Amino acid sequence: MKFFKNLLRNEAGATAIEYGLIAALIAVAAITAMQTLGSQLSTTFNEVATDMQGSV
Repeated sequence: MKFFKNLLRNEAGATAIEYGLIAALIAVAAITAMQTLGSQLSTTFNEVATDMQGSV
């Protein structure tokens, strides 16, 4: 019984889980931002390529 009481009081594991969740949230935000940025860059490069072909 004492083992379970000590286990419930130990917060080191909870801290590690919190850091893991924060890292996962940052990763999801970064992936979303990169996908959006990549899509916009693709559109921009396609427009530039089309304009360059038209001017040649």
